[in-house]
Amino acid sequence: MKKHWSIVLLAVVFEILWVIGLKHSHNLLTWSGTILALCLTFYLLLLANRFLPVGTVYTVFTGLGTAGTVIVGIFFFNESMSIVKVLLLILLLVGVMGLKTVTTKEQKEGEA
Repeated sequence: MKKHWSIVLLAVVFEILWVIGLKHSHNLLTWSGTILALCLTFYLLLLANRFLPVGTVYTVFTGLGTAGTVIVGIFFFNESMSIVKVLLLILLLVGVMGLKTVTTKEQKEGEA
């Protein structure tokens, strides 16, 4: 089970990379890396969705991807940070963790 969630987390890492790549790609090499990260993201999501519930996977993926992209933007690209932004990110992450926590074992194994 942990292996499948690790795949989702790896997909999140690639999502953060391609989203950042959209803004910072400027030549064939950097665009190729962005497109590769995009393809790997969706391949990994498809792989994880075979074993985990689609709704939970997608929610965890988008929530962590959004939070990760904002955090990387703040720390590496000097994007603005405010207390409201931090509180909203915390709220987002609490919601994602809560959804993952309440997913029953049967749902996790795809038995509905």
